[in-house]
Amino acid sequence: MAISVSKKKSKASEKVETKKHHRSDIIFFKFLYRIPVAIFLLILIFLWSTSTIIISGKFVHVCVSSRKLHNLYCLSAGTQPNFEIPIPALNNTSTSPNVSASIKEVINIVREDPAPVISNTVQNNDRDEEVDSAVKVVKSQLQVQRSWISNKNNVASSCDGRGIYVYDLPSKFNKDLLGQCGDMIPWADFCKYFNNEAMGEPIAKLGKGWYQTHQYALEVMFHTRVLKHPCRVYNENEAKLFFVPFYGGLDIQRWQFKNVSDDVKDTLALELVKWLENKKPWIQTSGKDHVFVLGKLSWDFRRSSDGSWGTRFLELDQLQNPMKLLIERHPWHISDIGVPHPTYFHPHSDDDIIAWQLKIIRSNRKSLVSFAGEAIRPDDATDDIRSILINQCNSDDKNCRYLNCTSGDQCNNQPESVTELFMESEFCLQPPGDSLTRKSIFDSLVSGCIPVLFDPFTAYYQYPWHLPEDHSKYSVFIDQQQVKQMKVNVIQRLIKVPVKEREDMRRYIVYELLPGLVYGDSNSQLEKFQDAFSIAINNLLERVTRIL
Repeated sequence: MAISVSKKKSKASEKVETKKHHRSDIIFFKFLYRIPVAIFLLILIFLWSTSTIIISGKFVHVCVSSRKLHNLYCLSAGTQPNFEIPIPALNNTSTSPNVSASIKEVINIVREDPAPVISNTVQNNDRDEEVDSAVKVVKSQLQVQRSWISNKNNVASSCDGRGIYVYDLPSKFNKDLLGQCGDMIPWADFCKYFNNEAMGEPIAKLGKGWYQTHQYALEVMFHTRVLKHPCRVYNENEAKLFFVPFYGGLDIQRWQFKNVSDDVKDTLALELVKWLENKKPWIQTSGKDHVFVLGKLSWDFRRSSDGSWGTRFLELDQLQNPMKLLIERHPWHISDIGVPHPTYFHPHSDDDIIAWQLKIIRSNRKSLVSFAGEAIRPDDATDDIRSILINQCNSDDKNCRYLNCTSGDQCNNQPESVTELFMESEFCLQPPGDSLTRKSIFDSLVSGCIPVLFDPFTAYYQYPWHLPEDHSKYSVFIDQQQVKQMKVNVIQRLIKVPVKEREDMRRYIVYELLPGLVYGDSNSQLEKFQDAFSIAINNLLERVTRIL
């Protein structure tokens, strides 16, 4: 943008300039007078529509303001926009969305197109129909993903024809990235989270199997576990599934607080693709039997053409065939599979799980409702469901407890505080934050606290292998629009849930869901239960068997 700096003019020059402006104004209005009224109206409509909606591809996004990265708590919650429902425009051919960070209450259809097409405003009825169609697409894809669920429970006795080959990547793709942990977050010791094979430091107060695990440790945890998997093979010709141990989330994290170009951010991912393209297994199937585990959100690997956040790794053509396990999936990419955020509990044996189940089923739940989190900061406070929930909670301290996570210390550096709060609560409020999903959902489930969700994309459309299709078995849903419009008091709504219904939901959570939501330790010896890792691996093997 050019900036002109003018000096003070003499009175004579000002008069001359005034006359010039007067003549130019007359010419301009004569020109306007000659433009037919219809054309002029079309120009106004065009300009108005461009500020309302831009149509440029396959995906529609209803976006609201993102929360700004503020502290470690926010960092662990995510950094992409807090958007409502991304809707695919079914009459287009693009495959990847760009997520806008600051557009409010508009429908934004995005794709990589140098010449976007401008459309009129989408009416409410049309939008509702598109939302309904989009949700149907999501649900149909989830059904496909659920069809890959394996019925094999005893992993050790079912490895015949189900070999897993782990690529021995050059260290720059994993170990070297882990070695840079001390430089990734300027104000925190990020390296401590990768002690004990990425489980973090033990939490003595919570007992055996509890560690201070960071949610971005998923890549390292999976890599450690798969190296010890009983179905691992060392001959690629014996493999059914190929595991690529690329720490893509750490690759993003190392550049987060550094001023580097997009080319620098994308370098390692491009080098990995080039390395894989020379491998026979990749060439044979174009990566269809390969899997990546990425410990961040799908959006972090889908940088928009005009954005600066993250990389373009998952937008590469070569990455469309492989399966990707992520803590938050892209709703319209069927090769994205959502897997649970790592919790703090990592059992070693069946007995560890049983002991914890007994403890939390007997826990004295002194509070009806609790919320651990923070409000949207003032510059993003428009349409903020969190502030409303906090106000409702603080207004009824008899039934609701609020743990303020603004500073981050109580919620990240002292996870026992959050765990104890959830163990003493019947219901745990789980509104969206920086992203739609929340690690806190899994923390609450592992603590036997019934999650209260306000957006179906927070969990229902994310984890088809680890959460059941019937979400009423383990959660309560309250539409966030009802809350924002002050049409419902959440605390009063939850008071009305019958005690027997709460007990039935809690038993289902503790005895049916919990074992499959936690990641066992690196040497776990689970026989009766399948943990989150085993469920994912078994289902990946099932999928490859069916499609190839």
